[in-house]
Amino acid sequence: MNLPEPITRTFSGLIADIEQGQIKIPQFQRDFVWDIKKSANLMDSIVKGYPIGTFIFWRTKERLRTIRDIGNFSLPEPQDGEFIDFVLDGQQRLTSLFASLKGLKVERDNKTDDYSRIYINLNGTEDSEIVTVDVDDLATGTFIKLTELLYGGLTLLAGYDPKYHKLIEAYKQRIESYNYSIIQIKEAPIDTATEIFTRINVGGKPLSLFEIMVAKTYDAERKFDLSEKYNQLIDNLRPVNYETLSDATVLQTVSIILTKDCTRKQILRLDKKSVIDIWELATDSIERAIEYFRGFYRIPVSQLLPYNALVVPFAYFFYHHKDKPTGLKQQYLQDFFWRVSLVGRYSSAVESKLAQDIKRIDLILEEKLPKYEWSINVSTDFISEHGWFSAGRSFIKGILCIYAYQLPKSFNDNSIVNISNYWLKQANSKNYHHFFPKAYLIVSIRPATC
Repeated sequence: MNLPEPITRTFSGLIADIEQGQIKIPQFQRDFVWDIKKSANLMDSIVKGYPIGTFIFWRTKERLRTIRDIGNFSLPEPQDGEFIDFVLDGQQRLTSLFASLKGLKVERDNKTDDYSRIYINLNGTEDSEIVTVDVDDLATGTFIKLTELLYGGLTLLAGYDPKYHKLIEAYKQRIESYNYSIIQIKEAPIDTATEIFTRINVGGKPLSLFEIMVAKTYDAERKFDLSEKYNQLIDNLRPVNYETLSDATVLQTVSIILTKDCTRKQILRLDKKSVIDIWELATDSIERAIEYFRGFYRIPVSQLLPYNALVVPFAYFFYHHKDKPTGLKQQYLQDFFWRVSLVGRYSSAVESKLAQDIKRIDLILEEKLPKYEWSINVSTDFISEHGWFSAGRSFIKGILCIYAYQLPKSFNDNSIVNISNYWLKQANSKNYHHFFPKAYLIVSIRPATC
């Protein structure tokens, strides 16, 4: 990575670069929230020659998912192979500048802010507001629209009292010659750029790995938007009650299939083309893994799955094995499932353990029994000692999966219980009483409670 380089740009250069798509706002930036009054205050600082802070741009040839429009202005896409400056810091200020200087209309919360209604008070002083949005108390001819000041020409100027002509020209000159301070970070990798963004925005929410990958893998030509693709997958899983599958698990699955590794560093290294090329096959493998959980293990909803991460090795299996497993593959896969679920395998260091377990899945694919450095204790004493109820524990979820396999029935009318993620989303949900084993109810003297 090259060292950050301080540069300056004037009004015309900055606006031209935005208009031509050379300066872009990555999608992981928050929405434009400054109101028109705050934007007018920013322009007031510029007219008075005050500093407005430094912008930080990331200069790269990478193509990210970006904000496509500012108000009613559509931002063009740059040519392939050209450098782009992505805004890491200063998005609110830059968007305010562009909206104000172009007089855009911005719709937010069912309300439209018309940025052409920002004015220069020709009787304003350095100690008062020169740029304002409130002209109700100003006499006609004593104020001028900011956009008319910049683009109006001599004909418009002639309509004002001659005593204001030099002042109008002076304000125009101040805006056009104002030097905007920029720190440009050249050709850094995306994880470095997003780390810079995160550190700058210390008061905000850190970027998730998924947000970074949404930006990195966006491809307009191939119509690939990771966020939209993930939402489509969740929509497909919702009818089968597996809609709680996390975006992190999906990314881990894609990375495991491509590289047999799924650390954050490895996921960030994934090539955009490879992710796009593998997406349909990877998500198909996820759906077939979930179908297997529902059919063979009879786990009706994702909230009962001991770990979300179990989707990863099973999806990897189904990526390489298109049919449902039978014989030794089925037995070894079942052994793997219960070993992971009942010993808390993915309770910590899940990324490294997934990479280890993929080697075991490779053996299962070859009908070879993997070696395990851990065993399952299913003795009565162990279950009694470790069976304290907590819906977040994989051990308890594993036991609940065994109960669910028996199709629990209602205490009231013996009908099959309809288990859903919604009912089980709270750890203390009363719906967990459906899982009490019959034998316990028979021998228990006290009423069955959760």
